[in-house]
Amino acid sequence: MNKSLLLAWIAAIIATLGSLYLSEVMHFIPCTLCWYQRIFMYPLAILLGIGFYYHDKKIHRYALPLSVIGMLMSGYHFLLQKIPYLQQFEMCTSGVPCAKDYLNLLGFITIPLMAFTAFTIITISLVIFARINKNEE
Repeated sequence: MNKSLLLAWIAAIIATLGSLYLSEVMHFIPCTLCWYQRIFMYPLAILLGIGFYYHDKKIHRYALPLSVIGMLMSGYHFLLQKIPYLQQFEMCTSGVPCAKDYLNLLGFITIPLMAFTAFTIITISLVIFARINKNEE
């Protein structure tokens, strides 16, 4: 059993369930960037689970691009919320603005920061997983 792959899978499950809770239970309407982040996170919860179950030593090849892109996107989204200058480049033109803070715990913990943290955990875990499997070859 590879602990780094398990950690990545658990992070993806928690992030997926958390986003569903925020939208379906708390009734927070996702902005455009939130939808894009979901597009990259939801498949990870499935892919990493399948990869873990089948002991797929190459899962990082197709999961890592999803996590890196999601990490960059959620990092940009967090900066968009926290740096007023960047709001002129906001891509959300209709519906909920991407710069809107539904949550702002302790003055800096927002939904995009939580997504960024999850994507970062997944990315680091997959890099560790890839290095472990490369050393075993």
